[in-house]
Amino acid sequence: MDVNQPKQEHLLALKVMRLTKPTLFTNIPVTCEERDLPGNLFNQLMKDDPSTVKGAETLMLGEMLTLPQNFGNIFLGETFSSYISVHNDSNQVVKDILVKADLQTSSQRLNLSASSAAVAELKPDCCIDDVIHHEVKEIGTHILVCAVSYTTQTGEKMYFRKFFKFQVLKPLDVKTKFYNAETDEVFLEAQIQNITTSPMFMEKVSLEPSMMYNVAELNTVDTGGESESTFGSRTYLQPMDTRQYLYCLKPKQEFAEKAGVIKGVTVIGKLDIVWKTNLGERGRLQTSQLQRMAPGYGDVRLSLETIPDTVNLEEPFDITCKVTNCSSERTMDLVLEMCNTNSIHWCGVSGRQLGKLHPSSSLHLALTLLSSVQGLQSVSGLRLTDTFLKRTYEYDDIAQVCVVSSEVKQS
Repeated sequence: MDVNQPKQEHLLALKVMRLTKPTLFTNIPVTCEERDLPGNLFNQLMKDDPSTVKGAETLMLGEMLTLPQNFGNIFLGETFSSYISVHNDSNQVVKDILVKADLQTSSQRLNLSASSAAVAELKPDCCIDDVIHHEVKEIGTHILVCAVSYTTQTGEKMYFRKFFKFQVLKPLDVKTKFYNAETDEVFLEAQIQNITTSPMFMEKVSLEPSMMYNVAELNTVDTGGESESTFGSRTYLQPMDTRQYLYCLKPKQEFAEKAGVIKGVTVIGKLDIVWKTNLGERGRLQTSQLQRMAPGYGDVRLSLETIPDTVNLEEPFDITCKVTNCSSERTMDLVLEMCNTNSIHWCGVSGRQLGKLHPSSSLHLALTLLSSVQGLQSVSGLRLTDTFLKRTYEYDDIAQVCVVSSEVKQS
């Protein structure tokens, strides 16, 4: 903290102190075995030390609390609290005392004073106290500007200021990854790293979705009918450790039917992170709106609705596909062609008319096929042709299915 002392002698003295929680006192235990030269001397000294825990003197953590010895670190998302005191060091009564506290950041200047009214008078050896609070929302250099104005007994107006400069650091490193599923679901992976020097208790990490999505958190497991966090009951994040959170976003029903709308949605939502540090000091961060790269489906999208996991070799099985006209203006007249591959054989008539498909509308296809090869096989070979533009859309590797012999499946 940098303090610029006023050059002129004033009747009032200004003192500013940051309010932070104390820390647990730590000591360095020094011990030895009884057969060593000091004998039991070190052990007895630790037992007599009032700062050690009785019965566990070799622990570094003591029972006493230590007041802050310096300004310390301030992290983004924490609440900055400060105690401001103006004391009358003179033997005169001063009048019209006005204390003002402003916080200057790189982008704005904020007034933190609880009251803007002046105090009528301040007698000798009396003081004016104020406590200010501010939730830190910017990183970088901050300057606390404390200004005091007053009037002496002779009517002279006096004024002085003090500047307190400090840095706001970033506590967490947040990285996100998006995975777009064929069913219009979006999976968000959030990697959160503690880049401070002390452990954090992660109280809450949630995703606030945009208006078009519902969100499901995938960070718990069901054990005996109860939901338990995948990180255990003590969700502490050690310094430089990283934790991964997973969320699944599904389009709301009213938007899921509008293929053109969902196709262009890039805003997913924002993360809300709440943590606690030593002795319960709370911090909170909200990310800006997270944006994904919208998938490019083209004019026609084919997605798989239902398919069995395992099928018998050379036995027909059914799948259901959904065909969507992603165009917002043009009606399509589609023809379906089914091309066999080395392992997948389609059952039915290829080249059949599907009829007209209006903009942003969908239709469902029930198809039958069989596999002549065992193992994990890819479903491929579907072709959709738009007769208006004479354009053909190819769909390969739509899904995979496990093919086993009937004897294996029955057993």
